[in-house]
Amino acid sequence: MDELRFDGRVAVVTGAGRGMGRCHALLLAERGARVVVADYGVATDGTGASDLPADEVVKEIDANGGEAVAAYASVADPDGAASIIETALDAFGGLDIVVNNAGISDPGAFEDLTLDQFRRMVDVHYFGTLHIAKAAWPHLRERGYGRIVNVTSESLLGILPKLTSYGGAKGGVLALTRNLAVEGPEHGIVVNGLMPRAETRMTDAKTMSLVLGVDEEMLAFAMPTLPPAEVSPVMAFLAHERCPLNGEVLATGAGQVQRLAIYESVGITREDLTPEDVLANLDAIMDLTDAQLIAVPAPT
Repeated sequence: MDELRFDGRVAVVTGAGRGMGRCHALLLAERGARVVVADYGVATDGTGASDLPADEVVKEIDANGGEAVAAYASVADPDGAASIIETALDAFGGLDIVVNNAGISDPGAFEDLTLDQFRRMVDVHYFGTLHIAKAAWPHLRERGYGRIVNVTSESLLGILPKLTSYGGAKGGVLALTRNLAVEGPEHGIVVNGLMPRAETRMTDAKTMSLVLGVDEEMLAFAMPTLPPAEVSPVMAFLAHERCPLNGEVLATGAGQVQRLAIYESVGITREDLTPEDVLANLDAIMDLTDAQLIAVPAPT
């Protein structure tokens, strides 16, 4: 099979200064894309800022023979997000690929998290994804081509404690992804989601020990090795022109790739439905036999 390359393509990767974002930017550049390395340089909880992470990745790409420029704005700010897209247009004359990877984490018990902490998660994850997509959309429409990869998380499924703020914000990213995917194909734009499983600053032993309530040293010993670079091949597939998917979400890490899908059971139909009908037929309602896949139309 021919190598999936990105020669002539321009990509914006947010949160690209460290962790998975850095790996995404390096792989796209290695395969020929010109890359905007966007990173505000904040701490894992969204505080502070530095231009150093983005600069270091640009230097790394340049040293490897690729082309890249840095952008230092916050995706949580609409003007900042617009400036990131403008960086791609100014530096490379166009835009083809957007990877919405920027994220923060600030876990805590629901009763302890403040409304400001919830807002910060939504501002970065949901609105950050929205701001970048909104700024990029008219340029992708004009070009008649685009690939958007939105990074979401399995935390939205409610499988771990102390992630109500993070998981809730990532749930918004999933919903936005699927709804954008409905409108994109007529303009040549394909939108998909990526659920990574990788060890980064946000999922290191210290953070996960807080989430799970277990000893950090023991967890560090027990945690599997999940290199962030092993997520990037799936990102690159979703960002490529040969990707036939739209509105799909792929979960990946440590060499594994899976589809996350939404199904609706056959359920029941009753005239003059009562609460007692629901109780009496709960087994049938919950039964997934012959369940229907809720899918977004594939691109033509």
